[in-house]
Amino acid sequence: MMNISTFLYTLFFGAIVGKDEFGNRYYTNKKGRRWVAYKGIAEASKVPADWHRWLHKTTDTLPESSKKKYKWEKAHLPNLSGTDLAYLPPRHIKRGEKSPRVVGEYEAWAPKE
Repeated sequence: MMNISTFLYTLFFGAIVGKDEFGNRYYTNKKGRRWVAYKGIAEASKVPADWHRWLHKTTDTLPESSKKKYKWEKAHLPNLSGTDLAYLPPRHIKRGEKSPRVVGEYEAWAPKE
């Protein structure tokens, strides 16, 4: 989500150059400045590696969506820690599930007298 000043700057001076699989839009202006308009929450980890290279001017070639993927490559996943979409392991307290009673698995420690 953009603030109003970024929205107006993008509207008047920005030229869209591409869009990634997350719906983020990438812009440039005549002076060569590059920026991203995030879809949803502005989270830097939502930018895939190819677009990150382009944003930071490591490369001038735009990422191709039809680029050959190797079988060992995984799809880019944003870091969702700290959000409602963060991974919670089974029986985590925030899931609201009750943990089953531990029977026979636990033996309380008692000091020797």
